[in-house]
Amino acid sequence: MSWNHFKSWCSNSLHRAHDEYDDTRDDISHTRWPWRIAAAVLLAWLLIAVLLGIWWSASPSLFDVREHRDRVLDQRQLVAAPGSTTAITLIRVAETMLDKPGGYLSNDIAPPGVWLDNMPNWEYGVLVQVRDLSKAMRESFSRSQSQSREDVDLILAEPRFNFDSDSWIFPASESQYRDAIQYLDRYLQRLSAGDARFFARADNLNYWLSTVETRLGDLSQRLSASVGQKPLGSDSDDAVTQTPWSELDDVLFEARGSAWALIHLLKAAEVDFQDVLDKKGARVSLQQIIRELESTQQRLWSPMVLNGSGFGFLPNHSLVMASYISRANAAIIDLRRLLNQG
Repeated sequence: MSWNHFKSWCSNSLHRAHDEYDDTRDDISHTRWPWRIAAAVLLAWLLIAVLLGIWWSASPSLFDVREHRDRVLDQRQLVAAPGSTTAITLIRVAETMLDKPGGYLSNDIAPPGVWLDNMPNWEYGVLVQVRDLSKAMRESFSRSQSQSREDVDLILAEPRFNFDSDSWIFPASESQYRDAIQYLDRYLQRLSAGDARFFARADNLNYWLSTVETRLGDLSQRLSASVGQKPLGSDSDDAVTQTPWSELDDVLFEARGSAWALIHLLKAAEVDFQDVLDKKGARVSLQQIIRELESTQQRLWSPMVLNGSGFGFLPNHSLVMASYISRANAAIIDLRRLLNQG
């Protein structure tokens, strides 16, 4: 083979190798681009889900009970009646639980709702207070005495609020709660028309507050259990009662939701039970409860619920919340004592 032939053969071989490399690279590129698009879509979806989760996890703001009552009565051309503020506020609290950003999350089975646990616990705290007040309205507020008949709409509303909180189908929890709201709305219309009653007596208010006291006492104990306590008279380390670290935020946000609902419901009671509170000299006591509960709604600046020791370097958010809840509970005990006085 001559030198010229050898150079020509080498050049052709290099060109063929380069062409084969280009073809292989094109084939690989055509194979990879669908996966790259799929990965980009997945990352974009995850980013959107994270942002939605952050937005959905924000607690709703407080609203003015009196302004909301006046606006509802004006828009619907209803006449103000005893109990209107309580009924309208209870409806608004229940609707907020269902219609806040993200809707009702406790029964979600798809992302990002299924990943979230703080807001479902907040919803449960609200739901417990809605259930307790609807029960008090059915059994006490709407009845003149223990032997009188229960209100026809409240009979239907109260059990629907007690439906399973995490049922997502057949039927969904939201459908039951919306049905309950409709029955409360019918009760409100009948109150305005004079066909339903609301008895703002001291014993009726005391009946509801006894349940509130029990609820807050339970929350206070569960929040305080973040540091662990050994029961008196027990020598075993196994007897220490302490909230697992994975449940600390659950209890805290349940307490925040419960307090959020109670702030509005107690403000409504301040309006509808105004004469009783003034007669008993108990208005300041009720306002003290509300002020303590409003402190529970302060912004949580930490990205996670911290569980430091009582006097340690890091804060203990559960103990701070327990302090506000306990003080509100103590004020409720004082208020109930005033209501029991002749």
